[in-house]
Amino acid sequence: MPPAKTSYVCLPCRASYKQPYDRDRPHRVCPRCAEPLIHVGAAFAAPPRRDTEAWRVLSVLLHAGVRFHKGCCGGPGYRPRTLREVRERMAYARRAGEPFAKALVRYEVPRRRTRT
Repeated sequence: MPPAKTSYVCLPCRASYKQPYDRDRPHRVCPRCAEPLIHVGAAFAAPPRRDTEAWRVLSVLLHAGVRFHKGCCGGPGYRPRTLREVRERMAYARRAGEPFAKALVRYEVPRRRTRT
């Protein structure tokens, strides 16, 4: 059985590559620009190259340490898709003192309590 393939991403090129995972070769380079590729996981679906907002959201997620590895039953779980969702979660993380990576994968952000 051939080794399972996983996704690697080049943010400057906005390109995704499926390659076999190899522990002995952890560092990969982009065939277009020779920049390092980021291992994002097997459950990743790349946005269209023209969708700059989606690539900005992806960049925030990856720089926060969020990846797209398969869970045991339902895939990688929730990931924000818009900059608005990212901003909401980042603001919550700052308010609550929660790590960005944890706040970014929250399905719902607790609403602020209003004073009455």
